[in-house]
Amino acid sequence: RRHKENLTRTKNKIYSNIEEAIEALKETATAKFVESVELHANLNIDPKYADQQLRTTVTLPNGVGKQTTIAVLTNEENFEEATSSGADIIGNDELIENITN
Repeated sequence: RRHKENLTRTKNKIYSNIEEAIEALKETATAKFVESVELHANLNIDPKYADQQLRTTVTLPNGVGKQTTIAVLTNEENFEEATSSGADIIGNDELIENITN
């Protein structure tokens, strides 16, 4: 029943700005769980041409859920510099052996 009501409210509507779309999402959010949203956008670009290709990354607000560990393979003279630069694991040949095992 709720799904049919939401379909009649949003069927074949095109939202030209993000505020209207978010308002419609809030009005039709009736589930008892956290709902997700999918966005489709027409960018009017032709990826055949190099100057019109779109390559980008998106930074998620809460990250990807994994903790990043930075390992530096260097000689012993640069250990201090790697530590001050924020490396978590620093080593040379011994570190390579640990990684392969």
